[in-house]
Amino acid sequence: MITILLAIVFSSLLYVVFKYFSRFSIDTFQAILFNYIVAFTLGAFLSSNSFQFEEIPQKTWFPFSLVLGFLFIAVFYIIAKTTQTNGLTVASVASKMSMIIPIAYGIFIFNEQATLQHTIGILIALSAVYYVSVKPNTEINFSHFQLPILLFIGAGTIDTLINITQHSFLPKGETSLFSSITFLTAFGFGLIAFSYKLVQSRITLEFKNILGGLFLGVPNYFSLYFLTKALQTENMESSTIFTILNIGVILLTTTIGILLFKEKLSKKNYIGILLSIFALYLVTN
Repeated sequence: MITILLAIVFSSLLYVVFKYFSRFSIDTFQAILFNYIVAFTLGAFLSSNSFQFEEIPQKTWFPFSLVLGFLFIAVFYIIAKTTQTNGLTVASVASKMSMIIPIAYGIFIFNEQATLQHTIGILIALSAVYYVSVKPNTEINFSHFQLPILLFIGAGTIDTLINITQHSFLPKGETSLFSSITFLTAFGFGLIAFSYKLVQSRITLEFKNILGGLFLGVPNYFSLYFLTKALQTENMESSTIFTILNIGVILLTTTIGILLFKEKLSKKNYIGILLSIFALYLVTN
C-alpha cells in the first residue's frame, strides 16, 4: 500500500510543479524535454543493476519503453492542444476519465474479479472526476471533440501499457532501469520535436526552463517508478490500484489547491470530493 501512496504523492507533485510553471513563465515544452533527461539520469543512478547500453534492446520490455517514450511526448502535445481548443476542464476530465481503459483491460484481459460493489465504486469514481474538475464559471467547449477523444485514448493507453509491461515482461529488479530507459526514449522523441520547432521558428533556450525540467524530472521519475511498483503489489488487482491512484490524486491535488494556491471550490466540486471518498471506500473494502 505504501507504493500506491507514494505514487499518489509524486503524481500530485507534478500538478504543483506545472502550476508554478505558469507563475514563472516557464516554457512548458522545454521544461518537459529537460525533465526527461533528469528522470533518466536519476533512474540510472538509483538502478541496482549495472548495464551496458548495447544490452538494453535485448530486454523484453524495451519495445514498450520505445512506445511509451513516444506516447509521453504525443500525449503532452495533445493535452496542450486540447487545453487551448476545448479548455482546461475538458482536458482534465478526458485525461482522468482515461483510467477506465486500464481498468477495463485488467478486468477483461487479465480476468480480474469485479464485484458489484467494486463496479459501483469505479462508476462513482468516474462521476467524481467530472464534478471535481468542473470549475466555477467555466465554459466547456464541446467543439473539436476529436482532441478530447485522442487524449482519453492516449492517456489510457499509457497506463495500460505500463500495466502490461509490469505484468508480463518486467522483472521486479529492473523497475528502475525500465523507468529510466523509458524517459530516455521520451527525451529522444522530444529532441526530434524540439529540433523541428527550432528549424521552424526562433526558440530562446533559457536557464529557468532547464531549472523547471529539474524540478519536474524528480517527481516525474518517481511517479512512474512507484506506479510500476504498485502494480506489482500481490493480492491487489490493477483495476483497484488505478481507481485508488486516480481518486487519491484528485483528493490530494484538490487539498493542495485549497491550502497552497487558495483555490475556490464550487458546490459541484464538493460533491465530487464526497463522491471520491465514497468511491474509495467501496473499492478498498
